[in-house]
Amino acid sequence: MGEERMTISQEEYLKTIYFLLKENKKARVTDIATTLGYSKASVNKAIKLLKEMNMINYESYGDIQLTKEGEKQAKNIVNKHNILKAFLIEVLNVNQGTAEEEAKSMKHAISEDTAEKFANYIKSIIPVQELECNYDLESEKCKTCIRLKTKKRFDQNNK
Repeated sequence: MGEERMTISQEEYLKTIYFLLKENKKARVTDIATTLGYSKASVNKAIKLLKEMNMINYESYGDIQLTKEGEKQAKNIVNKHNILKAFLIEVLNVNQGTAEEEAKSMKHAISEDTAEKFANYIKSIIPVQELECNYDLESEKCKTCIRLKTKKRFDQNNK
């Protein structure tokens, strides 16, 4: 593709902006600094780079908005995390806390292609279409349902 990959730090900033916008409908330098525990100066430097990369729209002292590409990248970052966490919990039976921490680290190391292969594998062992619902990866109810159906399926396969 020829594009340079974002750094781990840039991905974390982008993801943070995405969640702030989702939760609060706005993101500001102060919000990002508070959320990540960084100085405003560090956040401003990162924001400038993200703007140069065409990931965000931002004018000094204003709200930060994701560009279409920024939103796409942020969703990919979140999706990678969710896929890896699901794999660790549902397939490898890693506990929730450990899976969360390890997925945070692993998501930066895998390509989009690998993330897609993980997703396809997970879908093959956890057939969402069998749930007969409007599956939402973010919904705690859906996560619980998936967990129960997966456990049942593995128990049946291991008898």
